[in-house]
Amino acid sequence: MSNPHPWDLVLFDLDGTLIETSPEILDAVNDTMDSCGFAPVSQDQVNVWIGRGTRELLAQALAFTWQEDIANVRGSERFHAIEKVFSGHYAKRCGTRSHLYPHVREVLEELRANGVRLAVVTNKEDRYTQAILDSHALTSLFDRVVSGDTFPARKPDPAGVFACMEAFGATAARTLFVGDSAIDVATARNAGVAVWALPYGYNMGEPIESCSPDRVIADFSALRSRADAA
Repeated sequence: MSNPHPWDLVLFDLDGTLIETSPEILDAVNDTMDSCGFAPVSQDQVNVWIGRGTRELLAQALAFTWQEDIANVRGSERFHAIEKVFSGHYAKRCGTRSHLYPHVREVLEELRANGVRLAVVTNKEDRYTQAILDSHALTSLFDRVVSGDTFPARKPDPAGVFACMEAFGATAARTLFVGDSAIDVATARNAGVAVWALPYGYNMGEPIESCSPDRVIADFSALRSRADAA
């Protein structure tokens, strides 16, 4: 039976798109700061740092705290030791203060019921991605999950998008990427697929309109539209 939707495959970013995760990320960062004797950071700062994976977020937090160049932070022995501390804290925080955005679950269920393949493509490391999806009972709704450490390169590299398209036999014309940031828009552009963006995510503190996605949608309910979707 033919797919009644204009998309055979829809790919979703995780943080700021499917799930509001920033409060528990802040908790994990500040748990780490407290453990290491550093001052806490703010929610606004964490929101700007989200998007390139938790390792990079921690590096940015430490670069701010130490007032050092981020490249020096990434290569330091101190960073590698603190990263292990952070990993333990974040593993405990996953799913504790996050929540689905409006209409996420019902729209995902509707898309699946209509034969649309669904995937997550995130820069968050797999151990955290799976924990968050499991905590919100979303895992079974996705046909594939591509995390930040699934391939050697992460978004905006299009490897994850191409892998999903190949796995499900989806053409670029019938593939949609849904995200909340310039990284997601660039990923879709690099893969040659359409991209819709949500305005409530993180996007490093910039308005999502500045990234020029194909469409800015208020929430997931727009994915139910068929007549004007493509």
